[in-house]
Amino acid sequence: MSATTDEVTVKRDRTHYLYIAVIVAVVLGAITGLVVPDFAVGLKWIGTTFVALIKMMIQPVIFCTLVIGVGSVRSAASVGKVGGLALVYFLTMSTVALAVGMLVGNLLDPGEGLNLSDDVAGVGKEQAAEAHGSTTEFITGIVPDSLLSSLTSGEVLQTLLVALLVGFALQAMGRSGQPILAGIGHIQRLVFRVLAMIMWAAPIGAFAAIAAVVGETGVDAIKSLLTIMVAFYITCFLFVFVVLGAILKLATGVNIFSLFKYLGREFLLIVSTSSSESALPRLIAKMNHAGVEKTTVGVVVPTGYSFNLDGTAIYLTMASIFIADALDKPLSIGEQISLLLFMIIASKGAAGVTGAGLATLAGGLSSHRPELLDGVGLIVGIDRFMSEARAVTNFAGNSVATILVGQWTNTLDHAQLDRVLSGEDRFDEATMVDDHDTSPPPASPAEELAPSGR
Repeated sequence: MSATTDEVTVKRDRTHYLYIAVIVAVVLGAITGLVVPDFAVGLKWIGTTFVALIKMMIQPVIFCTLVIGVGSVRSAASVGKVGGLALVYFLTMSTVALAVGMLVGNLLDPGEGLNLSDDVAGVGKEQAAEAHGSTTEFITGIVPDSLLSSLTSGEVLQTLLVALLVGFALQAMGRSGQPILAGIGHIQRLVFRVLAMIMWAAPIGAFAAIAAVVGETGVDAIKSLLTIMVAFYITCFLFVFVVLGAILKLATGVNIFSLFKYLGREFLLIVSTSSSESALPRLIAKMNHAGVEKTTVGVVVPTGYSFNLDGTAIYLTMASIFIADALDKPLSIGEQISLLLFMIIASKGAAGVTGAGLATLAGGLSSHRPELLDGVGLIVGIDRFMSEARAVTNFAGNSVATILVGQWTNTLDHAQLDRVLSGEDRFDEATMVDDHDTSPPPASPAEELAPSGR
């Protein structure tokens, strides 16, 4: 047993090199983009391919996690309680995020005095065309063409719907459904192992993605819009560490810095890919390890990725005010509230889609204040850089939400959480990024998937 433990420890230590390599790759990518921009832009397909590899794993992970979480509990009411409480919390925090963004945007007026060229304005019209109809198609888009297509459609909400139906069906089957649950558990273990292999390509994907962005945008474009970028980053920082930090501390006694230290590798992965989805499987595994029951994690985390978009809410708020000020056509408070509520609803239908924030912004302006539509082009140049802060804030909000809902539904093991955050019980990285052929330790999140009867 000790030899196996030592082997796993060695394997875990090896993963540090992977994440150090990601940091080095990001720095080298930025330098490459500045020194040889034409070459760097040509690397864009590599970064896009890496993100696509991760995204192809999202729906299988969500399906397996949610089916096991729902199917393993005896009472459907407990799942409904978790989901209902989570949705109320998501709606409340989206409103708070809107308010914070509006406050900062109106105080700073970051777009005042800027001028737009015809070329830049033209981009805004293209983005609006892509966003048209996202709200009206939201409800019908939840239903997949077939049961199996929900795993291949790329629509997370379709996967959520089918996973819930399958989970409740297995729950109703009782003992006869347990072999199916065990089978799905083995599939989940396979999915995590495939993801582990993909993760070893993270440094290459991060290098190419950052190099392409810097090479395509250039330093001058960033300088011209530095004010809105800095303001947005500061706003996200204050929202996460002041608003979310205070709520987490008051409700659970957990220090948000300790939680984020535990999730440090996930934040690094998000920054390098500009996609919070890239860390979704790891968040599920780590929240399980931290003492939140599988049912709660299986409901809150996937749902939060579609409905708990705090960073996107702040982005839409500040970008709208910025564009209105840049065109010298400021929005009244009433117009801001009406426009931004529309955008938050629309963004739910576009969750998980690359560039969805920009498309939602353009679609909202087109429907409410068409004369402001041309200003969307001003955001295009820095949208990729702002997406890092959006993704990090969204991820932070979902990690905090999982702990809070676990606390409120009595599905959080405080003793286990304390051990994890103090470093006494470290997360087994072998389940996520190890490439050896032996099975992960029994205590890993990918294991122990049969119903526990708790």
